[in-house]
Amino acid sequence: MLSKNKIKLIQSLNRKKDRDETGLFLIEGNKMVEEALRSEFKIETVICTPQFADQHPEMQSRAKEIIEADRDSIQKASLLQNPQEALAIVMQPEPNTPELNLKTELCLALDFIQDPGNLGTILRIADWFGINTVICSENTVDVFNPKVVQASMGAIFRINTWYTNLEKFLTQTKESWIPVFGTFMDGNNIYTESLTKNGIIVLGNEGNGISESISRLVTRRISIPTFSTNPNKAESLNVAIAASICCSEFRRRE
Repeated sequence: MLSKNKIKLIQSLNRKKDRDETGLFLIEGNKMVEEALRSEFKIETVICTPQFADQHPEMQSRAKEIIEADRDSIQKASLLQNPQEALAIVMQPEPNTPELNLKTELCLALDFIQDPGNLGTILRIADWFGINTVICSENTVDVFNPKVVQASMGAIFRINTWYTNLEKFLTQTKESWIPVFGTFMDGNNIYTESLTKNGIIVLGNEGNGISESISRLVTRRISIPTFSTNPNKAESLNVAIAASICCSEFRRRE
């Protein structure tokens, strides 16, 4: 039976303060729970219908606790308008510095991304293009925000997401002669610019772009040109769409 205390815990994970205090985060939906079961993340509790439990016997060895509940009970606990048959409480992994080899590896760096949907989508894009690490500035939205988790479509279990002082990190990177690409409206055309197989692609805030302090550390300024002739065309691209185009073009050149 799904208790009131368990429902209270589930709903508290919508708040960063509570996620930080408990070290837990929430995932919702059949696919997300299945992704968690295949991952190395520690699963505290799975709440699901009896049918879902029957279809996933591996839960017995992967989850500390399994609570079977009907759809109405899951609806009461869920943060979604249309929940499915399962949700789970998962332990956040211990934060650690990723082992990066930027002389051969490509990674993304995010400067103050605020929208949870954008961050989740960027994780999904990184997963698709084989980019293993996403480095986030300390003021970027929390990766364990439920909206980030849902938008990642399971990529959160595969991508190393590291929060750090981005200015300090890029300063050290620049001193090592690692290429640091940044997306700007006035940068060089990405389709004609020489690109490398390694380095960092910096993506900036939804409204303000890359901050001034980070801009100074970018060694290669790139832009995605518009092909529209309409004088009333869009002023810019969504940051997640820009990330997708950049990743595609970098990978295409390999």
